[in-house]
Amino acid sequence: MRIGFIGAGRMGVPMIRRLVAAGHSVRAVGRNPAAREAISAAGATTVGSAAEAGENAEAVVICVFTDDQVREVCLGSGLLDTMPHGSVLILHTTGSPDTATAIAAGATGRYVVDAPVSGGPHNIADGAITVFLGGETEAVERARPVLSAYADPVLAVGALGNGQRVKLVNNALFAAQIGLVTEAVRLAGELGLAESEVLAALPHASSSSRAVLSVAAKGSVAAFSESVGDFLRKDIAVARDLADRLGSDLGLLDPAIRAAVGPG
Repeated sequence: MRIGFIGAGRMGVPMIRRLVAAGHSVRAVGRNPAAREAISAAGATTVGSAAEAGENAEAVVICVFTDDQVREVCLGSGLLDTMPHGSVLILHTTGSPDTATAIAAGATGRYVVDAPVSGGPHNIADGAITVFLGGETEAVERARPVLSAYADPVLAVGALGNGQRVKLVNNALFAAQIGLVTEAVRLAGELGLAESEVLAALPHASSSSRAVLSVAAKGSVAAFSESVGDFLRKDIAVARDLADRLGSDLGLLDPAIRAAVGPG
């Protein structure tokens, strides 16, 4: 397939590499010398703008950091005007479900899916990152050949926007679990245990979880929080906003989340 790609960062570059290896033709936006070098090293062609990436593309992948960046790229750059009718726009960035629906409203004749991911660059490199895929059936099927190059499983979760909803629930629960690990490490210290000792033991016990394994792999709560804190805080802010607009809240998850990422 002919694929345009916007967001050649720590997550995007391994996606591009897998897409090229799967036989797809990829044109990716490179806005600085480092990005252009990484794109070329991955086997793709560098272009200078989102609109150029959309030209003649059968699919365009968006893998930028924030919701505002997604809206700017999709609604303020001319991208949708250059994408052919029948092509599919794949939104990997975690954010508000409203962003996906707003973009779809302006994408007449093109398909849109929201496809937030769970995992990191190493999962992409292994072709094993998880995707929560929201969109109508035809859109989902058009996106699958792209996503299958670097994702497994690809979980269809219903209507457009549901990918974001599932991801936000996932990240709220994960952040709460990290908060619980943080409190467990605090308790261990009060019991006279070193953090390294307890983190070496818990992955082998009944309390083990993805959160415990992730923190243990980094060696400390502080090191893990440093590596993912910005991502979690961004996503939790979106989850809080959505809950507030529905007249709800994060319930019992909230104090544990605050232990992990602080007030927000």
